[in-house]
Amino acid sequence: MRIGSVILENNVIAAPMAGVTDLPFRLLLKEQGAGLVCSEMVSAKAIYYNNKNTEPLMMVDEKERPFSLQLFGSDPELMAEMVRKIEDRPFDIIDINMGCPVPKVVNNGEGSALMKQPLLAGKIIEAMAKATEKPVTVKIRKGFDDEHVNAVEMAHIAQESGAAAVAVHGRTREQYYHGKADWDIIRQVKEAVSIPVIGNGDINSSEAAKAIQKQTGCDGIMVARGLQGNPWLIRQILYDKPKPAIEEVVEMILRHAKMQVEFSGEYLGIRQMRKHVVWYTTGYPGSSKLRGMVNQVESLAELEQLLDTYISHGKQR
Repeated sequence: MRIGSVILENNVIAAPMAGVTDLPFRLLLKEQGAGLVCSEMVSAKAIYYNNKNTEPLMMVDEKERPFSLQLFGSDPELMAEMVRKIEDRPFDIIDINMGCPVPKVVNNGEGSALMKQPLLAGKIIEAMAKATEKPVTVKIRKGFDDEHVNAVEMAHIAQESGAAAVAVHGRTREQYYHGKADWDIIRQVKEAVSIPVIGNGDINSSEAAKAIQKQTGCDGIMVARGLQGNPWLIRQILYDKPKPAIEEVVEMILRHAKMQVEFSGEYLGIRQMRKHVVWYTTGYPGSSKLRGMVNQVESLAELEQLLDTYISHGKQR
C-alpha cells in the first residue's frame, strides 16, 4: 500500500490511541507485522510551548518505521508552523486528528469538533500539506452526530486540500465508541475520492478485516481497540494465526513490562502496565482474580511473581 511517497509492506495499520500506542507498544505491534504504526495524538500547542510531557510522545525507534505522527489542533497557521518545526524528525507521515470525541478536546474546537467546520478543516489540511514534503493524512468520523453525517464531504475537502489519504471511523462523535460502526459510510467515501481510504471501526478479528474490505473496498484497514491486550491481532489478520495460549500471553506481558519500565521508569512504567495486564488476560481462566491483584503491583519483580503464581495455579487445575 502506498500513502503519498511512503510505501507500506501491507495495508494493516495500528490506529493512534491516547494512552496506548506509546513507543514500547508500537514496537510490539511492528513485530507482529503492522504495515504502519501511529503515535498517540500530540497537541500542536504543546509542541509550540515546548511542553515536557510531549517529547516522549514523539520519540521514534528506527525499528518501527514507517511511522505516522498524529497532531491535533484548530489553528491552520500554528499547525503548519509546528509541522515545519518538526520536519527534520524521523516521521514518515503526518496525520491530523479530526475524530477524537473527548470533551476537553472537542470543547476546544479540536478533534471531531472540526467535523462541524469543514472549511476550517480544509484550511488546516492545506496549510499543513504545503508546510511539509511528507504525506499528510486525515482521520475523520462518520460525522459529528446523526443529523450531521458529512464524512463524504470531509473526505472530498481533504483530497482537494492536499491530503494523501483519509481514515474513516464509522461512528459519529456522539456515539463515541458505542453501537455498531457504520461500514457503509466508508464505502461511500471510497467511491467518492481517489486518494487511499482506510476503514476503521469494529475490526477485532481476521473475519472482520476481510468483511470490511469486501463491503467497503477500502484500501487500508485500521485496527484500534481490538489491539488492546492483543497485539497478535495484526498477525491474525495478515496470516490467520490463532489466538495465543496463556503462556505466550504472559511472556508478552513480561516483555512489554520490561520495555515499559525502560521507557518510563519503574514507578510510572508499572502503573502504565496495569491496564495492559487487564486487557491481555481478559477471557483467560482465573483472569478476574489476577486483574484484582495487579492494581497492587508496584515493581517489575512483583509483576513477575504475580504472573508466575497465576501460571502455576492454572497448571495445577
